[in-house]
Amino acid sequence: MKRIITFILAIATVSLLGSCVKNELPVFTAPVAEFDAASWNANAAGLTFPILTRVPGYGRTVSTALDPLLTRTSPGIKKFRVNLIGQQLPTETGVYVIMNSVTSTAVAGRHYKQFSPVVKIPAKTSFGEMEVEILNPGVAGAAVDLELILSTGTNGVAGNPNYNKIRLRIAQ
Repeated sequence: MKRIITFILAIATVSLLGSCVKNELPVFTAPVAEFDAASWNANAAGLTFPILTRVPGYGRTVSTALDPLLTRTSPGIKKFRVNLIGQQLPTETGVYVIMNSVTSTAVAGRHYKQFSPVVKIPAKTSFGEMEVEILNPGVAGAAVDLELILSTGTNGVAGNPNYNKIRLRIAQ
């Protein structure tokens, strides 16, 4: 009986003393921007970002039943949300969007209309929208890719290195 009481007291002592560890929670001090689609969808094989064949809904992964395809036969404006992670800013913020010319095979004016190089995130909000207008070149061919990268913009907001890229695969 003495051993059982000693064992119980030892467990209680360790539990009480071990629970006093202070955990410091990470705090984002500098805001960063990321593509919403990149943070929800799985990365493509061998890449650190997703290749999208459909326009994803905000805050969820791509669904074959719900999301429209990126094809020349369904031209028009496709919107991709850009998230501001960290503290909301009191003034409008612009995040630069760069097309990766090395890996992109889509041609401006033929496969897509030249887009604005700046995504605007309104003051005191956490979201902005990037618009890409898909064009119909008229002739079917191989699928083309358009790789987009978020870069440092106004107010020092940089692209989150983990989620700053997406590649759009436009079916022809």
